[in-house]
Parts: sequence; structure tokens; C-alpha cells
Amino acid sequence: MLDDPVSLFPVWPVSARIGACVSTRLGGVSQPPFDQLNLGDHVGDRPDDVAVNRKRWAAGLGVDPVWMRQVHGIHAQVLTKARQADLHGVEADAALTTESGLACVVGVADCLPILLAVLDEGSEGRTQQQGVAAIHAGWRGLAHGVIENTVQALCCETATSPKHIVAWLGPCIGPTRFEVGAEVYASLKGHGAAQARFVPASTPDKWFADLAGLARDRLHALGLASVHGNDSHATWCTALQSERYFSHRRDEGRTGRMAAAIWIKP
Repeated sequence: MLDDPVSLFPVWPVSARIGACVSTRLGGVSQPPFDQLNLGDHVGDRPDDVAVNRKRWAAGLGVDPVWMRQVHGIHAQVLTKARQADLHGVEADAALTTESGLACVVGVADCLPILLAVLDEGSEGRTQQQGVAAIHAGWRGLAHGVIENTVQALCCETATSPKHIVAWLGPCIGPTRFEVGAEVYASLKGHGAAQARFVPASTPDKWFADLAGLARDRLHALGLASVHGNDSHATWCTALQSERYFSHRRDEGRTGRMAAAIWIKP
């Protein structure tokens, strides 16, 4: 992971044509408790401050971000320039595109952002259709199949297979802070999750869950061999790194949102 005080930049084996970054909470104009670079327009922050933050962040990307309305579902929205004006605010928890000049964006504040990119060449040496995707993965999305749905959609759009897709996992709530109850435990375990991804908490019927680890397992099970980024270490934990990241759970719901973006350069 390459980073500066304001953004994280993935280190992963993708084409130079792929742009990707994740914002932190630093570098914006929002006031507490949304300080500073809150990019969420639904959390109670001043709309003018959010607008300034989004404009500033988009200028740094050098590409137009498409802001969706996330509902903890599994829908993966295909982004095209022809429909760009109609896609802002669409209900979806993942976005993908094969066109340059559009950024797939997901907002997070404990949930896991996953970025996907298709390799330029397949294992047979043939040139492939370039494609990228961004996924918003909380426990509901994992349980209901947002990763599987998005990988399938990206494969369909690019006529490729999962083995030709590279993934990068961004910061999320870590395995020492993500305490879940019986409902979440049963939902995630019911999808073949390894027991090693759960540690019993001191409270009965409570567990600490490794969200990033669960996502890595899902990606590997789909056939993705190249998975990078969040390795469940404390440095990636949004709840622990209060000066750098927003955390919905740590801040009891009164906080901002970071954003993860990926795009194809012209």
C-alpha cells in the first residue's frame, strides 16, 4: 500500500491504465464529527461542505466519479458515459465499467471496499477487454453475494474468467473490533466461512469476525488467485485508526464516509 496523508494508493499488479485510490478522513473542510474529508451526503453533514469535499477529491482523481446510493444489497451497476447523468444516486452496492473516464466509487466507514481489475492479457497471451469494478462489502453484502454477483457481472462484460481478475481490499473494521451476534455469525457461517474467521467474544453468543478475511476467502473460492491489500492487520482497521479513518461503529453512527474509486485511464 502506497499512501500519503490524504489518500491510499493500491500496490497491485495491474495495467498502468488503471487508476485507483481510497480517501482518508484528512484533507477536507467538514467540521466535527465529520472532519475533515467527509464524502457522504446522507450522514448529516452540511451539504455545502460535502460538495466542496467531493469536488476537491474528484479533481485529485482527474476523472468523473459516479456516486451511487448504497443499500447493503448485491446489485452491480454497469456504468457508461451514455447513461452517466442518470446513474448518480442509483441504488447499487457495486459498480463496474469497461469505459475510460468514469470512476466506479463506493463509500465506506467500516464496511470493506473491494476494487477489481481485469488483466490486460489472459493466461493464453490474448489481449482482453479492460474492465474495473468497485464493491461495497459489509456483512449483509457478503452474506447475500455482492462479491459473487459483481465478479460474475465483470466477467460477462469483459468476456473473461475470474482467474484473470486482480482484487485489492481497502481498510475496514478489523477482527479485534468487529463484534457480531448470532444472526450475523449464522449468516456468514452458512456460506461456508471457515471457523478461523471467528473468535468467541467474552459475551455469550458474540463473536469477533474477520471481515477482510471472509472476503478474501470468497474471492479465492471464485477463482481469483491475485488478492492484495487488507491482510486483517490492525493498520487496516478503521475502528482503531481514528485519526485516519471514519468508523461508523466506533463513532456510534455519527461520522463521515470515505470513498474508494477505480477507473480506466484514457
